[in-house]
Amino acid sequence: MAPLNVLMVGTGEYTTGWVGTGGSTSDKKVGVVGLTLFDLRKRGKVGDLSMVGVSGHKYPAIRNHLDKNITQAYNGLDTSFKSYPDDNTSDPEAYKTAIDALQAGDAITIFTPDPTHFPIALYAIERGIHVLITKPAVKTLEEHQILMKAAKEKNVFVYIEHHKRYDPTYADARHKARTLGDFNYFNSYMSQPKSQLETFKAWAGKDSDISYYLNSHHVDICESMVAPLGYYPIKVTASAATGIATSLGCVPETEDTITLLVDWEKKTDDGSTKIATGVYTASWTAPQKAGVHSNQYFHYMAGKGEVRINQAKRGYDVTSDDAGLMWYNPFYMQYSPDENGDFAGQSGYGYVSFEKFVNSVTDLKEGKVTLEELDARPLPTLKNTIGTGAILEAGRRSLDEKRSIEIVNEGGVWTLK
Repeated sequence: MAPLNVLMVGTGEYTTGWVGTGGSTSDKKVGVVGLTLFDLRKRGKVGDLSMVGVSGHKYPAIRNHLDKNITQAYNGLDTSFKSYPDDNTSDPEAYKTAIDALQAGDAITIFTPDPTHFPIALYAIERGIHVLITKPAVKTLEEHQILMKAAKEKNVFVYIEHHKRYDPTYADARHKARTLGDFNYFNSYMSQPKSQLETFKAWAGKDSDISYYLNSHHVDICESMVAPLGYYPIKVTASAATGIATSLGCVPETEDTITLLVDWEKKTDDGSTKIATGVYTASWTAPQKAGVHSNQYFHYMAGKGEVRINQAKRGYDVTSDDAGLMWYNPFYMQYSPDENGDFAGQSGYGYVSFEKFVNSVTDLKEGKVTLEELDARPLPTLKNTIGTGAILEAGRRSLDEKRSIEIVNEGGVWTLK
């Protein structure tokens, strides 16, 4: 079978490393999506590549950026792609033209502002296109379930890019948690420096919040650990800190730090109920020179043991006169080339996440697996992330409505009250 053709929807930091005025100052200076797909094309797993954004005027700068930082950095790695709209046009619906140019069975990746995920994904699904969506999948539980229904009807695979599932330490912890008895308590924290608010100022606080953006990581990790044990979220109470983002020019409604308090419930065979507690905190107002781009850690406690993980400092630090003390994370994306000068980041969990999607779509198209069998694996499919979607929307509504929000799951149909 021919390799998978892929359209990249979104041309920003995560796809290309380009943020409008130059390369990103984050740990994704040359992006993740494009670099990974360019390498997968070299390996024969991906075929034709295309890219679509709102403004075609960015493409000359993006191509120069990719040529300088990828092609010239990795022994001529091919960074060519077909682009939509053309270099002289701006079109907020160019994604439709780009998707229409694909064939049923091709795929897209969506790395765009959160409110746009749903219409783009649904447009693709209805045309038989497989979809990878950056987290969060969508902003509402209703949209999540609409996509689930449409994907099942069209027999297409929809995968949420929760790459932390493939962090070796997190993956190992998830496996070991199964032996520790009933879930009791989970506490997580994830942050990024205030410089991210410059990158995200166009949508921060307007289109989405830091909980959707960062809490989604650990909420998904927790769900992937406890759902197999029979636990479902039943109530969310959210709290937020404010004042820093607005002082940096963000809109007044922008929260700095959001904490979600989540009640989890398990119905036992004898008819009794067990309750567990999850606390998830995310911030994008951490200090500029904290030494890490992302602080990330959690504590999981169960009936027979506990797990503690701190992934911010992995025993690897570099000190320089310019940057000071820095803790790097090459386990996510290794940008340093190998001894031959080629890209060598295939084992990074950021890369692995995309390869899992490509492999799954290929297996589905070749008849090796069904959608039901993919859902049965610990993959971040729509079905396997619906609890995360419910928690994130409930958190947003809790902040807006200043009350706790109940999550109801009746026969597989999820609603908020």
